[in-house]
Amino acid sequence: MSDKLSRRRYLAGTGAALTIGTLAGCSGGGDGGDGSDGGDGGSAVDDVPSEIDEYLSDARMYEGTIMDLTGQDEVTVEVGAGDVGFAFSPAAIRIDSSTTVVWEWTGNGGAHNVASVEGSESDFNSGDSVSEEGATFEQSFDNTGIQLYQCTPHQANGMLGAIEVVEA
Repeated sequence: MSDKLSRRRYLAGTGAALTIGTLAGCSGGGDGGDGSDGGDGGSAVDDVPSEIDEYLSDARMYEGTIMDLTGQDEVTVEVGAGDVGFAFSPAAIRIDSSTTVVWEWTGNGGAHNVASVEGSESDFNSGDSVSEEGATFEQSFDNTGIQLYQCTPHQANGMLGAIEVVEA
Protein backbone atom coordinates (compact mmCIF):
# COMPACT_ATOMS: atom_id res chain seq x y z
CA MET A 1 0.00 0.00 0.00
CA SER A 2 2.82 2.40 0.74
CA ASP A 3 4.11 1.94 -2.82
CA LYS A 4 0.68 2.88 -4.14
CA LEU A 5 0.53 6.00 -1.98
CA SER A 6 4.05 7.00 -2.99
CA ARG A 7 3.21 6.40 -6.63
CA ARG A 8 -0.03 8.36 -6.23
CA ARG A 9 1.74 11.32 -4.69
CA TYR A 10 4.40 11.32 -7.41
CA LEU A 11 1.86 10.99 -10.20
CA ALA A 12 -0.42 13.54 -8.57
CA GLY A 13 2.32 16.12 -8.60
CA THR A 14 3.29 15.48 -12.19
CA GLY A 15 -0.34 15.02 -13.26
CA ALA A 16 -1.36 18.31 -11.69
CA ALA A 17 1.39 20.12 -13.55
CA LEU A 18 0.33 18.48 -16.82
CA THR A 19 -3.37 19.15 -16.18
CA ILE A 20 -2.80 22.82 -15.42
CA GLY A 21 -0.62 23.11 -18.51
CA THR A 22 -3.22 21.32 -20.61
CA LEU A 23 -6.09 23.43 -19.30
CA ALA A 24 -4.13 26.63 -19.78
CA GLY A 25 -3.27 25.55 -23.31
CA CYS A 26 -6.88 24.74 -24.12
CA SER A 27 -8.11 28.11 -22.95
CA GLY A 28 -5.50 30.19 -24.74
CA GLY A 29 -7.26 32.98 -26.60
CA GLY A 30 -10.58 31.17 -26.61
CA ASP A 31 -12.23 33.23 -23.89
CA GLY A 32 -10.47 36.51 -24.52
CA GLY A 33 -9.39 36.48 -20.90
CA ASP A 34 -6.11 37.44 -19.36
CA GLY A 35 -5.28 33.86 -18.40
CA SER A 36 -6.28 34.35 -14.76
CA ASP A 37 -8.62 31.33 -14.86
CA GLY A 38 -5.82 29.11 -16.13
CA GLY A 39 -2.99 30.84 -14.30
CA ASP A 40 -4.44 30.43 -10.84
CA GLY A 41 -6.40 27.37 -11.89
CA GLY A 42 -6.05 25.77 -8.51
CA SER A 43 -3.77 23.13 -7.16
CA ALA A 44 -3.90 19.41 -6.53
CA VAL A 45 -4.45 18.68 -2.86
CA ASP A 46 -4.66 15.32 -1.14
CA ASP A 47 -7.50 15.94 1.34
CA VAL A 48 -9.98 14.09 -0.87
CA PRO A 49 -13.31 13.19 0.78
CA SER A 50 -13.47 9.42 1.30
CA GLU A 51 -16.68 9.12 -0.76
CA ILE A 52 -14.88 10.62 -3.77
CA ASP A 53 -11.69 8.63 -3.22
CA GLU A 54 -13.64 5.36 -3.07
CA TYR A 55 -15.78 6.20 -6.12
CA LEU A 56 -12.74 7.16 -8.20
CA SER A 57 -10.51 4.29 -7.07
CA ASP A 58 -10.68 2.74 -10.57
CA ALA A 59 -11.08 5.97 -12.53
CA ARG A 60 -8.65 6.87 -15.27
CA MET A 61 -6.40 9.86 -14.55
CA TYR A 62 -7.30 9.87 -10.84
CA GLU A 63 -4.20 9.88 -8.69
CA GLY A 64 -5.64 10.39 -5.21
CA THR A 65 -5.83 14.18 -5.30
CA ILE A 66 -8.53 16.75 -5.91
CA MET A 67 -8.03 19.97 -7.87
CA ASP A 68 -8.98 22.87 -5.62
CA LEU A 69 -10.72 25.31 -7.96
CA THR A 70 -12.53 27.32 -5.30
CA GLY A 71 -12.74 31.04 -5.91
CA GLN A 72 -13.71 30.67 -9.57
CA ASP A 73 -17.14 31.36 -11.07
CA GLU A 74 -16.67 28.83 -13.89
CA VAL A 75 -14.36 25.85 -14.33
CA THR A 76 -13.78 23.49 -17.26
CA VAL A 77 -13.45 19.71 -17.22
CA GLU A 78 -12.23 17.92 -20.34
CA VAL A 79 -14.39 15.05 -21.63
CA GLY A 80 -12.41 12.42 -23.53
CA ALA A 81 -9.04 13.11 -21.92
CA GLY A 82 -6.12 10.73 -21.56
CA ASP A 83 -4.25 8.49 -23.95
CA VAL A 84 -7.39 6.68 -25.19
CA GLY A 85 -9.95 9.40 -24.50
CA PHE A 86 -11.76 7.55 -21.68
CA ALA A 87 -11.24 10.07 -18.87
CA PHE A 88 -12.41 13.33 -17.38
CA SER A 89 -9.66 15.81 -16.60
CA PRO A 90 -9.36 16.72 -13.87
CA ALA A 91 -11.16 13.65 -12.48
CA ALA A 92 -11.85 15.27 -9.09
CA ILE A 93 -12.49 18.95 -8.45
CA ARG A 94 -13.46 21.12 -5.48
CA ILE A 95 -15.57 24.19 -6.23
CA ASP A 96 -17.59 26.81 -4.37
CA SER A 97 -21.39 26.63 -4.39
CA SER A 98 -22.92 28.54 -7.33
CA THR A 99 -19.92 27.71 -9.55
CA THR A 100 -20.68 26.57 -13.08
CA VAL A 101 -18.85 23.52 -14.40
CA VAL A 102 -18.39 23.37 -18.16
CA TRP A 103 -17.57 19.95 -19.58
CA GLU A 104 -15.84 20.35 -22.93
CA TRP A 105 -15.42 17.47 -25.36
CA THR A 106 -11.94 16.82 -26.78
CA GLY A 107 -13.21 14.72 -29.68
CA ASN A 108 -11.18 11.71 -28.46
CA GLY A 109 -12.42 8.29 -27.36
CA GLY A 110 -15.70 8.18 -29.27
CA ALA A 111 -19.08 9.45 -28.10
CA HIS A 112 -19.41 10.49 -24.43
CA ASN A 113 -21.97 11.91 -22.08
CA VAL A 114 -21.92 13.30 -18.54
CA ALA A 115 -24.46 11.84 -16.11
CA SER A 116 -24.76 12.03 -12.34
CA VAL A 117 -24.93 8.75 -10.47
CA GLU A 118 -27.29 7.73 -7.71
CA GLY A 119 -26.39 9.34 -4.40
CA SER A 120 -25.17 12.62 -5.89
CA GLU A 121 -26.42 15.87 -4.38
CA SER A 122 -27.79 16.99 -7.78
CA ASP A 123 -29.30 15.14 -10.72
CA PHE A 124 -27.79 16.13 -14.08
CA ASN A 125 -27.36 14.58 -17.51
CA SER A 126 -25.91 15.98 -20.73
CA GLY A 127 -28.28 13.84 -22.78
CA ASP A 128 -27.25 11.79 -25.80
CA SER A 129 -23.61 10.84 -26.23
CA VAL A 130 -21.59 13.32 -28.28
CA SER A 131 -18.28 12.85 -30.08
CA GLU A 132 -17.59 16.25 -31.65
CA GLU A 133 -14.66 18.29 -30.38
CA GLY A 134 -15.67 21.55 -28.72
CA ALA A 135 -19.16 20.44 -27.66
CA THR A 136 -20.00 21.60 -24.14
CA PHE A 137 -22.40 20.90 -21.31
CA GLU A 138 -22.84 23.30 -18.38
CA GLN A 139 -24.20 22.72 -14.89
CA SER A 140 -24.29 25.15 -11.98
CA PHE A 141 -24.01 23.63 -8.52
CA ASP A 142 -25.83 25.49 -5.76
CA ASN A 143 -26.10 22.64 -3.22
CA THR A 144 -23.03 21.81 -1.19
CA GLY A 145 -22.01 18.18 -1.05
CA ILE A 146 -20.61 15.45 -3.26
CA GLN A 147 -21.45 15.14 -6.96
CA LEU A 148 -20.45 11.84 -8.59
CA TYR A 149 -20.75 11.38 -12.34
CA GLN A 150 -19.77 9.16 -15.22
CA CYS A 151 -19.75 8.73 -18.95
CA THR A 152 -22.47 6.09 -19.21
CA PRO A 153 -21.05 4.29 -22.29
CA HIS A 154 -17.54 4.18 -20.78
CA GLN A 155 -18.12 3.81 -17.04
CA ALA A 156 -16.68 0.27 -17.10
CA ASN A 157 -13.53 1.74 -18.70
CA GLY A 158 -13.02 4.05 -15.70
CA MET A 159 -14.52 7.20 -17.15
CA LEU A 160 -15.66 8.61 -13.81
CA GLY A 161 -15.55 12.04 -12.22
CA ALA A 162 -16.41 13.76 -8.97
CA ILE A 163 -17.05 17.22 -7.61
CA GLU A 164 -16.95 18.44 -4.03
CA VAL A 165 -19.09 21.56 -3.69
CA VAL A 166 -18.22 23.64 -0.63
CA GLU A 167 -19.85 26.72 0.88
CA ALA A 168 -18.66 29.84 -0.92
